[in-house]
Amino acid sequence: MDAKSRKFLTDLLQTPSPSGFEQPAQRIIKKYLQNHADRISTDVHGNTVAAINPQGSPRIMLAGHVDQIGFMIRYISDDGFLHFAPIGGIDPSVVPGLVLQIHTAKGIVHGVVGRKPIHQMKPEERKKAQLELSDLWLDIGAKDKNQAESRVAVGDPITYRLGVTELDGDLIASPGTDDKVGAYVVMETLKTLANASRKLQAAVFAVATVQEELGLRGARTSCFDLDPQVGIAVDVTHAADYPGADKKQTGNIVLGGGPAISIGPNINQVLGHLLQESARAKKIPYQPEAQPSATPTDANVIQINRAGVASALVSVPNRYMHTPVEVVHIKDIDNTVKLLAETVIKINKKTDFVPK
Repeated sequence: MDAKSRKFLTDLLQTPSPSGFEQPAQRIIKKYLQNHADRISTDVHGNTVAAINPQGSPRIMLAGHVDQIGFMIRYISDDGFLHFAPIGGIDPSVVPGLVLQIHTAKGIVHGVVGRKPIHQMKPEERKKAQLELSDLWLDIGAKDKNQAESRVAVGDPITYRLGVTELDGDLIASPGTDDKVGAYVVMETLKTLANASRKLQAAVFAVATVQEELGLRGARTSCFDLDPQVGIAVDVTHAADYPGADKKQTGNIVLGGGPAISIGPNINQVLGHLLQESARAKKIPYQPEAQPSATPTDANVIQINRAGVASALVSVPNRYMHTPVEVVHIKDIDNTVKLLAETVIKINKKTDFVPK
């Protein structure tokens, strides 16, 4: 990953994009691709589509969702504390004690998540099996409701504190790698294909989809609009290289082992084999991942669009998903870009994706 690409990834991860509020991150994408795409557009849903060779055949959609989980202010109490609801799947147990960022019309407001101290809890409260977000509140230091409302508003989106922490061994930790690394991958793949020496025959549409965390919504609408014959979703998947991981449930997916190529009913067999063949031919490390049902990713709705799409799912291994410290490996991200570019360049109008 060169310096410009690394800055693009960092900028994405440091820019807020809770589901329904993705446009700050989409602006980063449009600026980065402006000199590489033949055209860039944003639809009414908020999906950003960058295209190259748009008149080519077949039509290929590369999808990575740019939205991240977060929160939203739902109620401001008379004493100035903020009560919030989740955007997407939040584990309440990781939230107490965090510093959160509220993204207001005037800029970022920081708040700390409070809860009753353990010293003051009744025995039954200490034994409570499941913490709920309703047990928590956000403290921005306001003395009352009026002061709070002068700084924030009901409906303002909230994220974990954004930023990238570099760990040893080309690992980075950041909130929102699910799935800004996927949005990065599809856009970086488009850039790679635009600058490739080999002639591209297919039309390629790289889509930073919105609202995946709320039900794959952006992929559904953008895929209907683009009407591709081929669709590859790029997401993250659960790594199993941490203490206590159950590999019987997740498979043996590890950071640094390369992208995970899904196998299962959500995957077109011809396209799935082509991805694996491309990886082997170019010596790109990859990890097969069994997916015995429809996946909870954009590949799900892409596959069943209109009369059906030849779909695939390629995933970047991720530790601690949906926490403020999601960990991914830079080389896995790079190898996912290489894999997609190598696969797409091989596809032409004669490629038959009908299973035999």
